[in-house]
Amino acid sequence: MTRALIIHRAGPGVTVQDMGRPGFLAFGLSRGGAADRLALSEGAALLGQDAGCAALEMAGMGGEFEATEDMRIALTGAPMQASIDGTRIAWNASHLLPQGARLSIGATLAGVYGYLHLGGGIETPPILGAHSAHLAAGLSAPVKTGERLNVGEDARTDTGFTLPAEDRCGGGTVRIVASLQTEFFAPSERTRFQTTTFRRDARGNRMGVRLEPEGDGFHSEAGLSVLSEVIVPGDIQITGDGTPFVLLSECQTTGGYPRIGSVLPVDLPRVVQARPGEELRFTFVTLDDAVQIEARARDDRQGLRSKRVPLIRDPATIPDLLSYQLISGVTAGQDSDATEA
Repeated sequence: MTRALIIHRAGPGVTVQDMGRPGFLAFGLSRGGAADRLALSEGAALLGQDAGCAALEMAGMGGEFEATEDMRIALTGAPMQASIDGTRIAWNASHLLPQGARLSIGATLAGVYGYLHLGGGIETPPILGAHSAHLAAGLSAPVKTGERLNVGEDARTDTGFTLPAEDRCGGGTVRIVASLQTEFFAPSERTRFQTTTFRRDARGNRMGVRLEPEGDGFHSEAGLSVLSEVIVPGDIQITGDGTPFVLLSECQTTGGYPRIGSVLPVDLPRVVQARPGEELRFTFVTLDDAVQIEARARDDRQGLRSKRVPLIRDPATIPDLLSYQLISGVTAGQDSDATEA
């Protein structure tokens, strides 16, 4: 029998996602794939497998799942309350999901997109070389109750690892580089853009998010006369009313709104994981600096597996065990009891 994950319940925003479909811009299809691509790398590191393995992306709400046989799982991205047969399990960690057990994942505790990874990856029928759903293009659809998702073979058995995940839920400062149209905005507008605090608007999806600025909107000298040209995830378009939109994984492939800048890929998860109402700020960096930042981020992603640690440390593996004051808590407790007596 094929290994499978049974969907007993799924939130409306649960989809199968991988790294997407690069190379189809000329055909009008954006890359798509996971909204938070770093979360895929983190899950792969926890399970010791390729970051290209497809996982379940859960927007805001998870669901209830069952494995047809023992399976390794990992949970990354926006933290959500999770349990196996009623026993709470840790986020940013790998676990064993026994055959027949129920994995329950609730709403996000912070951020927007959480991820459920499976040892061997989800193997839905590939479309244009990828397993990911691209809802804006009509490729595949959200996961539904009653579905069985095929899961690839998994040669590994190790679980019980955690990863110190980067805190990217809650907004913060986002680095951007100049776009081809940044010069269309007056220097005063570009300066004001960097000193303005924006709030994530409730309107947003996998195509992009709207940001509400404090104060007036932003306007370019070119107005809306910009010719439609290629756009990519991370581009910040300024609409006719001066409101910024940050484009995400399922954005359109061309657009005519002027772009004041483009978010560095390494910082895009911070925009993706910002909840409605959370604050974001932007700061320009040079192209040379951006290249170096992205190179360091690539090295960090490739080294994630070496950073995983056991959820519960085995005393035999702690080299400086004797430096820990293991008895102090006991004696303190005895002294307290004696005092109370």
